[in-house]
Amino acid sequence: MSAELNTLIWVLALQLVMWVPYILNAVMVRGLVDAVGYPENPKPLADWAQRMKAAHSNAVENLVVFVALVLVANAVGISNDTTALACTVYLWARVAHLLSYTFAIPWVRTLTFATAWVAMVALLLQLLQGA
Repeated sequence: MSAELNTLIWVLALQLVMWVPYILNAVMVRGLVDAVGYPENPKPLADWAQRMKAAHSNAVENLVVFVALVLVANAVGISNDTTALACTVYLWARVAHLLSYTFAIPWVRTLTFATAWVAMVALLLQLLQGA
């Protein structure tokens, strides 16, 4: 398996577990019945959990583009040091984005988002150069 696909698996694994902490917070704050139901006036999540939920939503939005770029690169046989590095940078930037967003670290959240975006642009450029 290519380095790009291997990194994609790790990105997907991160995506699979991102929701767990903020859902556990919902259960703790609201109780199980309200956490799984549709209460009229739900108690708010903890601030960190609200931020983590927002980071998760942002990750989902960006995952679509990242997955498409990696799968297209794989389909057309583009795999090199740049694509492998871009995928690795994307993964760690998304981890840092999740943490910096959750813990409200100013500037770092924006820088990590921008870093992940640049990694996707690098993948796109490799695809365009190989086309």
